Amino acid sequence: MTKGQETKREIVRKAAPLFNQKGYAGTSLSDLMDATGLQKGGIYRHFSGKEELAIEAFDYSWQKAVSGRLEGVENVPDSVDRLKKMIDNFVDMRTGLVPGGCPLMNTAIEADDGNALLRSRARKALQGWTSRLCRITAEGIHKHEIESKVEPRKLSQWIVGSLEGALLISRLQKDNEPLDNARRNLHEYLEQNVRAKQARSK
Repeated sequence: MTKGQETKREIVRKAAPLFNQKGYAGTSLSDLMDATGLQKGGIYRHFSGKEELAIEAFDYSWQKAVSGRLEGVENVPDSVDRLKKMIDNFVDMRTGLVPGGCPLMNTAIEADDGNALLRSRARKALQGWTSRLCRITAEGIHKHEIESKVEPRKLSQWIVGSLEGALLISRLQKDNEPLDNARRNLHEYLEQNVRAKQARSK
């Protein structure tokens, strides 16, 4: 890696928490200069503008979030338990991975009627998350661990919607109860309605 590439990576690393906490519109050039210790020219020597930096910062934050949410998942042999592990990781690691909370929620809300490129990035991140849940579910159906009537896409959207909605309420109320309730309800649903009956009886 060249020195220029290292500098660019450091700028992204230091800018990512700012964008995730303050948003694209709320992050000023002076904020970026303070965080990176660079002047305007030193920052934009590596980026075409603030938008490109914000996009790379989102990618960086989202990758950190995804890494945390997948921690230990592949070591769980049963597909229903893998889904439950992803739910647990979302709830238990919501504050320690990326300053400012879930980058997907933050970016989607801010960019909904604003920045089209950031909105596209958030949509791609959502598709990646739901696709992973779909793959786990489809594999579980194939292995007879999950009921064949379960629709992977609908289940994955329900899991993501339940978690992100509960996270929003928890943040507004400054109370973890909505997230804890969502986890419990999702776990119960997975055991009672998703896990295959023959697997349930083992």
